[in-house]
Amino acid sequence: MGGRVMVSDILQKAREYEEKYGNYIREDERPVFHLSPRVGWMNDPNGFSLYKGEYHLFYQYHPYSTNWGPMHWGHAVSRDFLHWEYLPAAIGPDEDYDSAGCFSGSALELADGRQLVMYTGVHSLLNEDGTRKDVQAQCIAVGDGHGYEKYVSNPVLDGRDLPEGFSSTDFRDPKLFQKADGTFGCVAGCRTEDGSGSVLLFESKDGFEWHFVTVLDRCYNEFGRMWECPDFFELGGRQILMCCPQEMSALGLEFHNGDCSMFLIGSYDETTHVFERERVQAVDYGLDFYAPQTMLTADGRRVMIGWMQNWDTCVAQPNGAKWFGQMTLPREISYRDGRVIQSPVRELENFHGRRVVYEDVPVQEETTLRGIYGRVIDMTVTVKPLPSEPYSQFRMKVASGSQHYTSVTYTPRTSTLRVSRDHSGSNRDIVHVRECFVRDRGGELTLRIILDRYSAEIFVNGGEQVLTHTFYTPLSADGISFQCQGKALIHVEKYDIVI
Repeated sequence: MGGRVMVSDILQKAREYEEKYGNYIREDERPVFHLSPRVGWMNDPNGFSLYKGEYHLFYQYHPYSTNWGPMHWGHAVSRDFLHWEYLPAAIGPDEDYDSAGCFSGSALELADGRQLVMYTGVHSLLNEDGTRKDVQAQCIAVGDGHGYEKYVSNPVLDGRDLPEGFSSTDFRDPKLFQKADGTFGCVAGCRTEDGSGSVLLFESKDGFEWHFVTVLDRCYNEFGRMWECPDFFELGGRQILMCCPQEMSALGLEFHNGDCSMFLIGSYDETTHVFERERVQAVDYGLDFYAPQTMLTADGRRVMIGWMQNWDTCVAQPNGAKWFGQMTLPREISYRDGRVIQSPVRELENFHGRRVVYEDVPVQEETTLRGIYGRVIDMTVTVKPLPSEPYSQFRMKVASGSQHYTSVTYTPRTSTLRVSRDHSGSNRDIVHVRECFVRDRGGELTLRIILDRYSAEIFVNGGEQVLTHTFYTPLSADGISFQCQGKALIHVEKYDIVI
């Protein structure tokens, strides 16, 4: 792309609005190291990628209110996944083919140094009966990390490229990847002829001209309905197809969020383009997680980020909110013993401040420990049973004050972990509790808890599972306590996070 990028009136208006009103939000009103929108509303992460030495993260964005609206792409960059710098909004709904919104997509760097962005453009059509329907198609734009120009031949994929019976009303969220031979692949979600979801694979030699290859996997109404926000990558010798089923029914203690995220773990033959699904794993077991997207770092780590929110709880906004929605802490993912394992990005450890450690502290009645408190911390707690006196339940409270707390409860007899924010100040009748089974280790449990003002991300037993929750309580509620039914020993290591 050469020369000056023309900026439409719609995009310029969004940029002027965020520049003016984003400055009204003080730093102490935001999370410290989780990305929130510059102003207004944020949902899915888009275009999570490495470009010219910086991590770029775009996001679904409605700057004009804290509710979902006509989708733009917000934009931020970082060099360490923790310090984020806002850039002007990158894309706006300013063409006929995306006039109803610029929906989710992805980005990568081209061989000529340009950044290729692929997104879902949505426009509305009038039916013969007077009703309207949205039509979704895949579009591209090219830029230099700051400005982006939409491709003159958009859309590059539309309903004409779909298999017979597949719906252009639900055809979205392209995720780009580059193959070893320098050509490009893309996966996208689509609704099939039986009304449920699938993930389609497309290919391109240059990133601009695309063609359909195959249906990688499909739902058959087994795992929810429409499959959104797919990703496709190799991890530890296995092939991972990640997607987000809508209208998902719970399976025991799995998939309790109606809109959830899952790893489909299997194998892939690049010659025949056949993906063989072998097992399914939930991505996150908490209340607030959706639409994850991954990228590769320069040193070969697969890093994932998600929207730290749940569609069914968006009504629970703080009074007077100037922004709503935030991203998770980026997570390194790996494959071990049949599971995808998640860990906070290692860069977080570079910002560890004051360390407080307690070893083998006996806990029975509710106990507080000097120096163990805070709302911006990285804390690891290991619970160990006494051989002569097994405990029946362990409970921890975080973000605790006179009226508020979030609790984490482990019951070794059933190997269940329960996280509850029902005392976290919400005035909405929404779900506040999640439970999951954890691996039985004879009553021993390790929890790494990342708090950042308005959220808790709980990594269980070295990242075998993660539970993510948001809460909007006064920051003065910063207490932490421990309690046992019976008696157990705990080891606690806490770091303040200093950004």
